[in-house]
Amino acid sequence: MSKYDVAVIGSGPGGYVAAIRCAQLGMKTAIIEKYDVLGGTCLNVGCIPSKALLDSSHHYEEAIKHFEEHGIEIPGEIKLNFKKMIERKSSVVDQTTKGIAFLMDKNKIDVYTGMGSFKDATHIVISGEKEQTIEAKNTIIATGSKPASLPFIKLDKDRIITSTEALSLKEIPKHLVVIGGGVIGLELGQVYRRLGSEVSVVEYMDRIIPTMDSAQSKELMKVMKKQGVKFYVSHKVSAVSKKGKEVTITATDKNEKEVTFSGDYCLVSVGRKPFTDGLKAENAGVKITERGMIDVNDQLQTNIKNIYAIGDVVRGAMLAHKASEEGVLVAEIIAGQKPHINYNLIPGVVYTWPEVASVGKTEEQLKEAKTEYKSGQFPMRALGRSRASGDTDGFVKILSDKNTDEVLGVHMVGARVADLIAEAVVAMEYRASAEDIARMSHAHPTYAEAVKEAALAATEDRALHV
Repeated sequence: MSKYDVAVIGSGPGGYVAAIRCAQLGMKTAIIEKYDVLGGTCLNVGCIPSKALLDSSHHYEEAIKHFEEHGIEIPGEIKLNFKKMIERKSSVVDQTTKGIAFLMDKNKIDVYTGMGSFKDATHIVISGEKEQTIEAKNTIIATGSKPASLPFIKLDKDRIITSTEALSLKEIPKHLVVIGGGVIGLELGQVYRRLGSEVSVVEYMDRIIPTMDSAQSKELMKVMKKQGVKFYVSHKVSAVSKKGKEVTITATDKNEKEVTFSGDYCLVSVGRKPFTDGLKAENAGVKITERGMIDVNDQLQTNIKNIYAIGDVVRGAMLAHKASEEGVLVAEIIAGQKPHINYNLIPGVVYTWPEVASVGKTEEQLKEAKTEYKSGQFPMRALGRSRASGDTDGFVKILSDKNTDEVLGVHMVGARVADLIAEAVVAMEYRASAEDIARMSHAHPTYAEAVKEAALAATEDRALHV
């Protein structure tokens, strides 16, 4: 029987990063993945393929709508080869997952293919082509999540689909009805709107991306409405049925009036839930809540001291980069180090166009906590760089403590803010004030100047270019 210092169950961004860090720290490490390819949801049916389709569809939209104003004239009709677009997406996924396999080999991590389940607290059974058992002093559970649904919805994965199926459709929907106005629904909704689908988003809450700052929700909905997406907020879905190629969605609005939506595809995008099926955690004594989540302490240790859990199976935001940070943290804890994660400073991003990015406290959270704060906001349309690229939608908003000027939250909508949010994370990790950011030189012309201007606006309303 093979023996390891650490065994990692699951090879997503949490699992494979945890395995690499364990190996770097000199531990003999194994990783167990039930599928034939590594990378988990993010690399195979999540972050990477969705961004590939977002980029491809963005290029197509730019070509048919905006190239002419740049003086780029394309003779003849611009045609969309949807099959080729999907093939490119698959190629990007393939390259990325092969990269993970290379990293496992480089770091001398043993890879096991099959379903990993606990025999007891130190032994894991791997059910693959052949059944085998390994022994591990420590185990990291990184089994991720799967798409959630509503109890009355029967997912047929043909017309009533999840994000997984939406990434590999054989045709462009005529009318895609999206249940859920969160990150995944909006990103995939925008992909198919660009490609010509009618898209309707039905959201239970009174705004889209409800966990982010309300100013971001308002701005993104305004922009996506201009792009042709239809929104129905404060609508509670009560039934979804299919007849032939038609899907009917029944909902009630805030006035209890019944509303029906009909489309050829329905994307159910109401979040994700922890995946622990087949883990047999009870054999190791690991406690799992009724919601399928694994209880952990501040060191991500379960009630069994040599078993840890990270990523989507534990509390907190279901984000790939959060899982990766937790993977590193657990590896270093096992090695006897004392790392830390500031969960308040894990950024959130929506990869629509314009992009949406956020870190720290929202204005609603500060009001609820009765924290005295200042707010500075700067519109992207006031930037020379935005006008040059034609990306004038959005803003940067900085919230700072009224008494100390420490930055408490940064919220952005605009071009490339998914990358720009890192500046805010760095500033907040070092507990910078709005004044600190305002006094830093930002290259001109850049989108980043909006961060400096928002900081100036939060510092005695000193923004220069509005």
